[in-house]
Parts: sequence; structure tokens; C-alpha cells
Amino acid sequence: MNIRRFPTSTELADAAAAQATEALTRAIAARGRARIVAATGSAQFEFLSVLTRTPGIDWGRVEMFHLDEYVGLSADHPASFRRFLLERLIRPAGIGTYHLLDGDTGDPEAVCERLGRELQAAPVDVTFMGIGENGHIAFNDPPADFETERPYIVVELDEVCRRQQVGEGWFASLAEVPTRALSMSVKQLLRSDELICIVPQSRKAKAVQAALEGPITPMVPASILRTHPNVTLYLDAESSSLLREARS
Repeated sequence: MNIRRFPTSTELADAAAAQATEALTRAIAARGRARIVAATGSAQFEFLSVLTRTPGIDWGRVEMFHLDEYVGLSADHPASFRRFLLERLIRPAGIGTYHLLDGDTGDPEAVCERLGRELQAAPVDVTFMGIGENGHIAFNDPPADFETERPYIVVELDEVCRRQQVGEGWFASLAEVPTRALSMSVKQLLRSDELICIVPQSRKAKAVQAALEGPITPMVPASILRTHPNVTLYLDAESSSLLREARS
């Protein structure tokens, strides 16, 4: 794992966007297109803002897949991840080919199956992702399923994860946060050729410490990232503040 630390989240976003740009242009040059997976959440704001304004990316040759989405939430809800991606990535960049998880159809398992087949039709070049306050990756809360081969699964959200959504301002109360979600599975995340993991902010410090310095365990889903051969973890001074090296 390549760990990169920056004094501020702005410097972090600039560096992560530069790596993402390189990954996209390299894939397009090699195969004529790039296939990506994109995450949502407030930790991605700066990164996506920089990335969509970076010149030189042929977004018309980029195919995007969705990382996760709530079950039972309409696409126009302020907390909808479909809405987030449309407003902060797809439309600003001009991505023409994208696949969004519709958790409001009444049959989330069928959505997982359908989108999973499309996702596995070809390799994923790069995944943009984060780490949750409980150590989750996508919506794989602890104890995460490290074994399923299914590309997308329906998961139950734990209380720490749901409180994070309230803390970020997406919902007014815990009662409003859905209890289930559609999520890319852990094994599918690890199938991506490259992972760019963007984790700023002090509220992520404990999760970062557990993921990097504790055992690899389903109780800390992000710890599995240490097994991937090509992952770069972007941290700022706040999110890396509890690491042993940061304290020495």
C-alpha cells in the first residue's frame, strides 16, 4: 500500500486528482476507454471538484459504475448517491456512459444482479473510494463479508454508519437514514486494477489507524485494502494524526 500524507485536504485532493487523471489517460491510451467506479460522500467533494476541472481527460471515453446506494431512497432525495454523482461528477465531467444503482425499484436484489453482470463484462481500471468512520468500504459495514463473489450485494447498515450520514448533514435524524443499502462487495472492489482511496478529516482518524495498524479483519473492513497490489491511500494531517509514524 502506498500511503501519501498531506498537510491539508486541498493538497490531498490535488494530488489524488493528478493520479486519477494519469490512470484514466493511461487506460484510454491503452484500450480506447477507461472503466471507473466512483464513491460519494463529503470526503470526496474536493477531489471530484478538482478532477472534473482537470484538462486532458477524454471523458467521452470513460464508463462509470456506482459504488453504493440506499434502498428505498428516491433519486431526487438530497442524500441520494445517484443525485450526488450526477451533480458532482457525471454532468460536470461530461461522462456519457454510466451505470447507477437504483435502490428505489422494490427489487434491490434484481438491481444487484443486473448491474453486476454489466460491471463484470470487462475489468475496472480504477476505483475512487473512501473509508467510513466505522472502517467500512463502500457500504460493507463490520463485520464485512470478505468471501462473497457477487459483485453487488444488499447489506444492513449499522448504527455507526447511519450516524455518520446524519453527522455529514445528509439526513436530519437517525430515524430518516435507511437501514439497508446496495453495495459493491469487498471482493469486487479488490478486483479493480487500481484503487485511489481518499480519506481526509479528523473523524476518520480512528478508522485509518485501525485499518493500517491493526489486524486484517472483517471487523475493520478497510484493513483488507492492505492485500491489494495497487492501492494509494491519501491522508491529510487530521486523518493520519493517530498513526504511530505521525506521532513519532
